[in-house]
Amino acid sequence: MKNSFYTGAALLALTAGMAQADGHLIFPIGEGDFNWDSFEAFAEAHDLSGQTLTMTGPWTGLDAELVESVAAYFEEATGATVQYSGSDSFEQDIVIAAQANSAPNIAVFPQPGLAADMAARGFLTPLADGTADWVRENYAAGQSWVDLGTYANPDGADELFGFFYKVDVKSLVWYSPEAFDEAGYDIPETMEDLRALTDQIVADGGTPWCIGLGSGAATGWPATDWVEDMMLRTQPPEVYDAWVANEIPFNDERVVAAIEEFGSFARNDDYVNGGAAAVASTDFRDSPGGLFSFPPECYMHRQASFIPTFFPEGADSDFFYFPAYEGQDLGQPVLGAGTLMAITDDSPAAQAWIEFVKTPIAHEVWMAQTGFLTPHDGVNTELFGTEAARQMNDILLNATTFRFDASDLMPGEIGQGVFWSGMVDYTTGADAADVATMIQERWDSIR
Repeated sequence: MKNSFYTGAALLALTAGMAQADGHLIFPIGEGDFNWDSFEAFAEAHDLSGQTLTMTGPWTGLDAELVESVAAYFEEATGATVQYSGSDSFEQDIVIAAQANSAPNIAVFPQPGLAADMAARGFLTPLADGTADWVRENYAAGQSWVDLGTYANPDGADELFGFFYKVDVKSLVWYSPEAFDEAGYDIPETMEDLRALTDQIVADGGTPWCIGLGSGAATGWPATDWVEDMMLRTQPPEVYDAWVANEIPFNDERVVAAIEEFGSFARNDDYVNGGAAAVASTDFRDSPGGLFSFPPECYMHRQASFIPTFFPEGADSDFFYFPAYEGQDLGQPVLGAGTLMAITDDSPAAQAWIEFVKTPIAHEVWMAQTGFLTPHDGVNTELFGTEAARQMNDILLNATTFRFDASDLMPGEIGQGVFWSGMVDYTTGADAADVATMIQERWDSIR
C-alpha cells in the first residue's frame, strides 16, 4: 500500500501510453479476469464503422493516456474513431465551444456545477430513458448518483444529464500500522469508537490528530472537508443538499453544529499535534508527517486518497473509513468528488459511448491500471492493481450515501472563498455561529 501504489501507478500508466502508441489494446481481448462478456455483447449491438466520436475533458498527461486506453476498446467494438482532447482550462473551453456551436460529442465535467449550468442553458442532451433506473440498479448508493447527475433543463424541468465515471473518496483516516500495533490500538468502526480512541490516545500520553489547513491562497479548504463529512454524519443527505443549495441558511443550527463537530477535534489542544493554535498555520502537505516520527507526534490524519503523495519516502501507512455515528442511524455516508460525462453534441456515437461506459469492461480497463475508483458494483474488484485501491473502492461500494464535496458545488465566492477563510477564523477562535452568519451574509450579497 504505501509507495508501491504510486510508483506502480506511474509505471502502469506509462505502459498504457506505450501500448496505445503501438496501436494495441493494453489487455488482449479474452485474457485475464475481465468481464469480456460485457465487451462482446456491446460489440454485437453497435456498428459505428466510419463514425467519429469527439470528447473533451480535464484529463491531461497520463490521465489522457489512460482514458485513451479505455476508448481503444470502444473503437475495437464499434469501428468508430475516438478523438479525445484534454485541457487544463476545460471549464472555460467547453462553454466557449458550446456557445460557438462547436462542442464535442461528449464532455467530461470535473464537478456537477458547470454541467448543471450548461443544462439550464440548453447545451446538454438528456440521457436516454431508462438510464436513471440503470444507475439505481448498478451503482452502489445509486440514487445519490442519479441526484448528482440530474439538473433543470431550459424549461425548469429536472432531467438526467450526467453519468458519473471515475470517482475519488475523501472520507478516509490515515495512520501508521506500526504505530497502532505498538500502542495496541484497534481500527474504530463507529464515530463513537473514533472519539473513544481519540480520548484513549490522550490518556496514554499521545496526541491523536495531525490537522493542517495551510494551502497558500487556498488555505482553509481541508477544514471544509471535515465540516462536509460531519454534516453527512449528523444530518440526512437531503439536509446536506439543502445546505449546498442554500435552501437552508449557512447559519442554520444544523450547519453550525457540524462546524462545531469539526471544532471538537481541531480546537482541542490535547487532540492536535502542536495544539489548536498550530492547525491553521500548518501546511496540509506537512501535517501528516507526524504520523511517521518516532515516537509518533500524532496517530491519525483525515484526508482524501491523494495525501500519500506527501508522505515521507518509505512511510508505513494505511487508512480506514472515517466512520459514521452508530447512534445517528444515517448508514455509511461517503464524501468525495468525481467526473461525469454528458452529451454536448448528440450523435449515434455519443449515445453509444454512454452505453459503453455502463459496461464493466469500460471501468475495469482503467481500474486495472491506476488512479480509478468506481461505484459500479458489477466490476471485478480483484483487477485493481493495488490492495490500497481495492480497499478504497470497497469503501465506495459499501456507501449508502455518496455526496460531492460541498464547497465545489457552492458559488466560487462562497465555496472557494469565505467558506475557506471562515473555517480559518473559526479554527483560530471565532464563534461558529458568527462565522456561519458572515458566510450567509456574503451569499445573500451575491444573489
